[in-house]
Amino acid sequence: MSALQSIDLIKLTDDIKAWGRALGFQQVGISDIDLAHHEQHLSEWLGKGYHGSMSYMENHGMKRARPAELVPGTVRVITVRMDYLPPDASFAKHLKDDHIAYISRYALGRDYHKVLRNRLKQLGEKIKSALADTAYRPFVDSAPVLEHALAEKAGLGWTGKHTLTLSKEAGSWFFLGELFINLPLPVDAPIEDGCGSCTACLTICPTQAIVAPYTVDARRCISYLTIENDGPIPEPLRPLMGNRIYGCDDCQLVCPWNRFASISEETDFHPRQQLHGQTLEVLFAWDEPTFLKQTEGSPIRRIGYERWLRNIAVAMGNATPSEQLFHALEARNGKVSALVQEHIDWALDELKTKQAQTNSANRQKNRLTRVIEKGLPRDA
Repeated sequence: MSALQSIDLIKLTDDIKAWGRALGFQQVGISDIDLAHHEQHLSEWLGKGYHGSMSYMENHGMKRARPAELVPGTVRVITVRMDYLPPDASFAKHLKDDHIAYISRYALGRDYHKVLRNRLKQLGEKIKSALADTAYRPFVDSAPVLEHALAEKAGLGWTGKHTLTLSKEAGSWFFLGELFINLPLPVDAPIEDGCGSCTACLTICPTQAIVAPYTVDARRCISYLTIENDGPIPEPLRPLMGNRIYGCDDCQLVCPWNRFASISEETDFHPRQQLHGQTLEVLFAWDEPTFLKQTEGSPIRRIGYERWLRNIAVAMGNATPSEQLFHALEARNGKVSALVQEHIDWALDELKTKQAQTNSANRQKNRLTRVIEKGLPRDA
């Protein structure tokens, strides 16, 4: 009798879930690998160019929806959830102050890719210690994997209209990771869609990137524009980005299910003070060595220094004019790459236009005040 035939797969599954919780995962689910019904949607999404410059989304064809082609021998996928909502997220406070740099809350701490991948590897080794014939491979945004579709099949939640996985117990403030495995473990049942008639995420999106329920045009998404896009940010979209310099949380902030989200106990995901609540001027003044030092171990480092400056320049152009902003932009004027210079020029033009409008409005207000004080006709 083979080792696989001699082992109780139901008990092993219970053990896997217990091991996963002990490793810090809030939820562990198991699915089969049949994602055929997702292939048409993926094909149409790619066909419309909604992936933008993310060529890796199409390079592997339908392999993204066929786990056994990606990792031969795979018969199940173990999907894990790890909550990341940090304490003192200061969502509203930082979004309302246009001189504060807003960074998506998932990126304020340590790079989640490293955290989850390390834990998934440990989980795989525990399974292998129970059954030597086990073969596994962990993934955390590191290969063509339909993570939300797999999470849905594994019963971790449903795919919301903003295309993120939603849970009635945890909202959407969590990371996902996958362990492709060669064991025919019992699978979990999917849960029903809980979005109903709600369209809050579609309405709130600053750039209207959610072009239809369950469909995002990445080319308009602020997360794509500030992270994945390596060229100029389209000028019509710049004013819509506000002070968001790395990612965007708006569709999650408005989602009613996120009132059930819990604060993460993972200190790795707690905000780094050098990134949290800093002014645009402070971050824009970093030289490249400072940027590399301050983002060490952070997901932010992957965009590089040039895109960091590009993003902040846009946010500065969207802010209320101040001497500090003008000084910070002028200090780099003519001393940066062509990409960054384009956005500095735009920011200066925006600030000058707003400053001129403010000055004109103030002159009109002062004139009206003098007229009223003197009791003269308004056209005097």
